Amino acid sequence: MNHVASAIGSLREPYASNGFVVVRGLYAPSEIEQASVEAERLLAEYDHLKHVLNLRCRWRTNVFTGDCTFETFDPVCDIGPVALRLALDPRLLGVLEEIYGEPACLFKDKLIFKPPGVEGYGLHQDWIAWKNFPRSFLTVLIPYDAADRDNGCTVVYPGYHLGGCLTPEDGEYHELPASSVDESRAVPLFLAPGDVAVFSGFTPHRSDPNVSSRWRRQLYLSYNALSDGGDQHKRHYAEFHRWLEQKYAQYGKTGTYFA
Repeated sequence: MNHVASAIGSLREPYASNGFVVVRGLYAPSEIEQASVEAERLLAEYDHLKHVLNLRCRWRTNVFTGDCTFETFDPVCDIGPVALRLALDPRLLGVLEEIYGEPACLFKDKLIFKPPGVEGYGLHQDWIAWKNFPRSFLTVLIPYDAADRDNGCTVVYPGYHLGGCLTPEDGEYHELPASSVDESRAVPLFLAPGDVAVFSGFTPHRSDPNVSSRWRRQLYLSYNALSDGGDQHKRHYAEFHRWLEQKYAQYGKTGTYFA
C-alpha cells in the first residue's frame, strides 16, 4: 500500500482511507535550515523559559540517565517567526485544504526537540473529548532533522481512525492498550527535512525513545477545518492551560505560570 503522495490532488482519498499521508519535499532545504537555526536560537535565547512550572515547557525522562530533560516548547509560534511562517505557508495550507475540502485553521503549535536519550510516547490518539474540541482535528509533522527508528520517529496505524475515539470520551488523556492495534500494520514515519506528514486526530500513533546520538526536532502543528469552529487557537490555549494547572495540582505541582 502506498501511503506517500507526491501531488496535492492525490491526497484526499488516501488520507480518508488510511488516516495519514506523507508529502515529500514540500519545503526547500534552505527553509528547513532557517527553521533549524531558529530552533538553536530558541534553546539559547529562551533558556530562562525552561522551568518545570512554566506551562509552555514539556519535560521527559532520559532513558539512559533517568534525568528529567527539557523536550518541548508549546506553543512556539509566538516566539518563533520562522515556525509561524512554516505553519501558515500557502503550500501547507493548500495540502490541508485538499484534505478538508475547505480552508484550515491553525489550532495548536509546538516544537519537540527530542534530544538523545529522551523517552517516546505511548500509543494514543491526539483527539481529546473536551467541549467543542474539533473532530476535524489533525496533526502535521515538519521535521528539522531526519526521523528514523533510532531517534524515535512517530509510528502510525492506518485505518483505525475510522473507528473514531477509541477511549472513554471523558475529557481525560488516555493511552491505548497495545491490543488496540495490529502491530503488523504499523507504519514508521521515516521523514527527511522538508517532508511533511499529516495524520488524523483519531489515528493511533506512538514513538520509541531516541536511542541515537542525534536530535529529532520536529514542528508539530494541529489544525481544524474552518467550518468546525473557525479560529480557535487562542481559546484552545486558554482551556489547555486551565486543564494543565488542574492536572499538575493533583500531583502537588502548584504555582504554575505561562511565559
